[in-house]
Amino acid sequence: MLALASLVSVLWSGPADRSAALAFGLLVALGELTRWTGPGAREAAPLAAAGAPAYALLGDVAGRPTQHGVGQTVTVVLAASLLGSVPRIARGGGPVLDHLARRVLTVAFAAVCFRPLYTQGVFHDWSGPAQVLLLLALLALTALCDALLAAAPAHARTGWPFGPLLREELRGMVGITSAVCATGAVMALAVAVAGLWALPVLCVPLLLTQLSYRRYAAVRATYRQTIASLARATEIAGYTPAGHARRVAGLSGAVGRELGLSGTDLTVLEYAALMHDIGQLSLVDPVPAGATACLPAAEQRRIALLGGAVVRQTGVDAAVAVVVERQADPCREQPLAARIVRAVNAYEEKARDAGPGGGLTALEELRLATADAYALDVVEALARVLSRQGGARHERLG
Repeated sequence: MLALASLVSVLWSGPADRSAALAFGLLVALGELTRWTGPGAREAAPLAAAGAPAYALLGDVAGRPTQHGVGQTVTVVLAASLLGSVPRIARGGGPVLDHLARRVLTVAFAAVCFRPLYTQGVFHDWSGPAQVLLLLALLALTALCDALLAAAPAHARTGWPFGPLLREELRGMVGITSAVCATGAVMALAVAVAGLWALPVLCVPLLLTQLSYRRYAAVRATYRQTIASLARATEIAGYTPAGHARRVAGLSGAVGRELGLSGTDLTVLEYAALMHDIGQLSLVDPVPAGATACLPAAEQRRIALLGGAVVRQTGVDAAVAVVVERQADPCREQPLAARIVRAVNAYEEKARDAGPGGGLTALEELRLATADAYALDVVEALARVLSRQGGARHERLG
């Protein structure tokens, strides 16, 4: 509706400042063409993300006041984003409506905050530090709006708590989002003084930043694949069933989000869940089906300590080793990540051994266990996650 209303307003009144509209439109289209679709990309198209709000907050072009309004701002950004997304759509690169909707709404928010007041002459006398602070404040509010628009649909789609999702988005603003906001402000200020020729020069640093971020994400992906390969050692050696570590890690991550974990805490939880059984490689005789939850407490602690020692030798984060070591401790003494791994591992083993429909039986066993065995809040969070998954998880495990 917003895009349609903006298009109608531009067709009715005609476009203003066509050279600026074309220049910023090409900038946004280029940003979409260079969009990164790799895993873990928090800001996949930083060039477009900087250019769109810069156009919304553009005051002058080489000393000449601009005349475009909110409607034209939204129309130019949407048209350029669609144009730049054509190759991705043609390659079957996945849906684009989600990020297009966020792009349109955030740029509309920035334009509504700035364009009407600028047109009325409120900011004409603002210069120097005052103008810089104004642009940075508006860009910070725009980034906050984008974080809300990212967290709300994720909460509605997954049911995970909204607070941790929003905190994760806000934490991500410290990284590349800060560079995007700073570049957007510099674009608006530079074009006001030097004209539209400043845009190509300002694109280079952000493109280099995007390239560096891709390399960093590739290193992290390789690191995770290495950990996953180490975790599969117990399956290859016949100590645990195939896919056990992967299933425990996936379910542990969902339970962790349900309990409010995010960011680094979730990463540590995932790695610890993947490697929680690696201590079994030190055993002479394998545990039947790798089911350590049924072993005596002393034997569970011995295997956990052996696993922690192996993790430390691999060079993985020491926090992961701590979780692996303490997964067999009494739950009152465990960190939250260790409580989650212990409960999820026990559920997966009990549900697998109970046969069809054993998921409910396994949950009931966890609830009826002693207070030192499993944390009740973790078990209830696990039950909520399984309920949202439609109760089909255990049937897939079987």
